[in-house]
Amino acid sequence: MSTFADSSALVKLYADETRYEEVRSLAPLVISQLARVEVPAAVWRKRRMNELSPDDSAVLVAAFEADYFGTEDEPPRFAVVAVTPAVLDDAARCTGVHGLRAYDAIQLAAARAARDADDDCTGLAAFDNALRSAAAAEGIALLPADRVSSA
Repeated sequence: MSTFADSSALVKLYADETRYEEVRSLAPLVISQLARVEVPAAVWRKRRMNELSPDDSAVLVAAFEADYFGTEDEPPRFAVVAVTPAVLDDAARCTGVHGLRAYDAIQLAAARAARDADDDCTGLAAFDNALRSAAAAEGIALLPADRVSSA
């Protein structure tokens, strides 16, 4: 079984945030192309808030980029769902149906596209309560399962 991970979960692969162990135990991971921007942005935000040093921030962003693109020796770590016109159309629907912010709606639409393309992609790893609530309403299993969701 593969798991779709939004950026709030992906950051935990690199930064030792609360519940990072749970995210690091998930594999394989499917992500949205949007994560290419959101994950580095979250790491650099941690730097601006003095939660990470400049060197640590650069190392974490480089590690994410190596996982995203792959290296000479390793293939990409993630399967990436492209942000296509169909994904954006579904995201626009999600903003109305679930009241999601734009990027959360894109993440949900990408998770739905991943599920539609692969019957084995049945779960969503996320730590944003509004996104989790919307995903549950769309019939997507939530990981970590015991996290309380409220919009």
